[in-house]
Amino acid sequence: LSPRRGEMSPKATEWGALANPQGLTEGVPTGGFTLMIQHFRFGASLPTDSVVQDIPVSAGPVPFFTAEKGGWEYRMAPDAIVYGLGEMPRGINKRGWHYVTNNTDEARHSEDKLSYYGAHNFLLVDGGAGRECFGVFIDFPGKVRYDIGYTEYDTLRFSTEEPDYALYIITGGDLNDISRQFRQLIGRSYIPPKWAFGLAQSRFGYKTAEDVREVARQYKENDLPLDMICMDIDYMQDYADFTVNKQRFPDLAALSAELKAQGIRLVPIIDAGVRIDPENPVCAEGLANGYFCTKADGTPFVAAVWPGKAYFADFLRPEVREWFGRQYKALTDCGIEGFWNDMNEPALFYSPERLKAFFADMHALSRKDNIVQDEFFGKVVGGALGLMNAPADYASFYHDVDGRRVRHDRVHNLYGGNMTRAAGEAFARLRPGRRTLLYSRSSFIGSHRYGGIWLGDNASTWAQLLANIQMMPNVQLCGFLYTGADLCGFSYDTTPDLALRWLEFGLFTPLMRNHSTDGSRMQEYYRFADMLPALRKMLRLRYALLPYLYSEFMKAALENTSYFRPLGFDFPADPDAREVQDQLLLGEGVMVAPVYTQNASGRHVYLPEPMKLYRVRSVDDYDTELLPAGHHYVRCALDEVLLFIRPGHAVPVARPVSCTAQLDDTSLTLWACPDENGSARCRMYTDDGETSDFAAPEHWKVLESN
Repeated sequence: LSPRRGEMSPKATEWGALANPQGLTEGVPTGGFTLMIQHFRFGASLPTDSVVQDIPVSAGPVPFFTAEKGGWEYRMAPDAIVYGLGEMPRGINKRGWHYVTNNTDEARHSEDKLSYYGAHNFLLVDGGAGRECFGVFIDFPGKVRYDIGYTEYDTLRFSTEEPDYALYIITGGDLNDISRQFRQLIGRSYIPPKWAFGLAQSRFGYKTAEDVREVARQYKENDLPLDMICMDIDYMQDYADFTVNKQRFPDLAALSAELKAQGIRLVPIIDAGVRIDPENPVCAEGLANGYFCTKADGTPFVAAVWPGKAYFADFLRPEVREWFGRQYKALTDCGIEGFWNDMNEPALFYSPERLKAFFADMHALSRKDNIVQDEFFGKVVGGALGLMNAPADYASFYHDVDGRRVRHDRVHNLYGGNMTRAAGEAFARLRPGRRTLLYSRSSFIGSHRYGGIWLGDNASTWAQLLANIQMMPNVQLCGFLYTGADLCGFSYDTTPDLALRWLEFGLFTPLMRNHSTDGSRMQEYYRFADMLPALRKMLRLRYALLPYLYSEFMKAALENTSYFRPLGFDFPADPDAREVQDQLLLGEGVMVAPVYTQNASGRHVYLPEPMKLYRVRSVDDYDTELLPAGHHYVRCALDEVLLFIRPGHAVPVARPVSCTAQLDDTSLTLWACPDENGSARCRMYTDDGETSDFAAPEHWKVLESN
């Protein structure tokens, strides 16, 4: 395997001239450090199953932190950086804001928010120049509050809702070492089938089988690759889980087989709420066996979501997980090989009791000739908005946890993750030895072993594109490797240039899904006629890069390394690299620097070491340039993507295909950046993409550029 014709390897003397002018070194050697995990336990903590290693409880003092006001605090140096918290607002560095891990159905993603859909209670602290790095994991199923330089810029504080929790402190080595230790602590990340790395097209609004066929037809006629079409709740009968509307989808099994013959999988949604219907066998069986969460009086808790009034399975009980997971068979029997779980924080539109009280207030107000502003905003507006996801509703129902009755709000963050677990465990039984696609909206550290996540109901804004870039490394740091955002944005109306720029980042994310809400602008890629040639080339580029992207994903999953990570992880002694918030290292050999500003024709890029720039318009059309370490303004037209290859590394590139099943990883080109010795290599992983025989040594091979 050789570089493309016309590519020249830099000479050793030329490379020496590009050496880092600051004399900075890559990483920090681990010699002299002892990797260590300390486990502390306070009170009678409830089980979460987040941790898979048995770490003895430490008797000594908690390092780094001082006990203060019901929580803990740590004094940060001026140059300290705090990574982690997974799916949260703001930048890669979480310093300067306050957060609450409280899984929330949050439709407005903005900087003022405190919580999103996941509870990922891991922090990785880079103490700053001359100071130690450490990780801290708070294993607690309820709310955890963080003040990371918000009240006082030099102070990190956290506290749990109750004084019953486990605490893990990880020390020794550098950021990458500590990250690896944490991933070993919580267990191997979920690995999807290889076809799940193709494009998924989704929309709330594919209402019939013919709608789905039309999407597949248009992708094919426009020569756009596609591997998945996701079905939202429109396919269900009355929005009831594990049902199919026979009028709209008369033969789901035939539709699934028809599309699979074209290389396309159907991926249906499953929601958390079980529609109340005595004629529905899932509802009837769950009710008869007492599988639903209950109120204080022992009767089933009821709240409304998409199907109207619904019950909620008590996923914290193993027998309930087994029962609910068994229901997926109704769809796997139709040839379905992938699912997405939604509304599982759980989202609540209203409870009947709260809705009745609101109507009573409105009836009383309707008798008044004049409603003052406090009443209007407090009771009318506030009352209506307060119906959804009301804290009082979450405090009104109960779970059975190992024979103990536990109020939901105390274990709220475990709910969605245990729905994922129910499905993941079921697929191991229903499809033994086979991989099943599964990703969820709500999550908790521990559920990363059973499925991936998508980053929720974002919006079609340029700020959300940047948020996607910045969220990825922290989410993956917490174990959720198979993840991505809704490309183009879920709500609002996207624009052709945003669709293209977002794809130019999304083509690097493990989950690559275009998803939007009903009523918004239709945003399937074939609808943007003026951008169609560029969109086609970028989608084809994704498939061509899959030999590299899939290999790096499998390395991250099997070896507990990083897929995406901040520059500061590999260059901790470089102050400029540590501050970069919009460039990401991708696997062993690549750095990506997406353009996320409308009407920009380039961007500032910082290189902590010399790198080779590939300015790519298509697999067959690109420019290369060897750039020295330092600051650069790099031109990037709307139809271009910037890919930087690190010295000594190579990227295997395949020929573009229409779906992953057609991918040929035996005939590859290498894009390479030789080191000072003229050498470049990559370690590539190949398998059948379907079975779970991950560890076979023959899956690995080393490719070298001559």
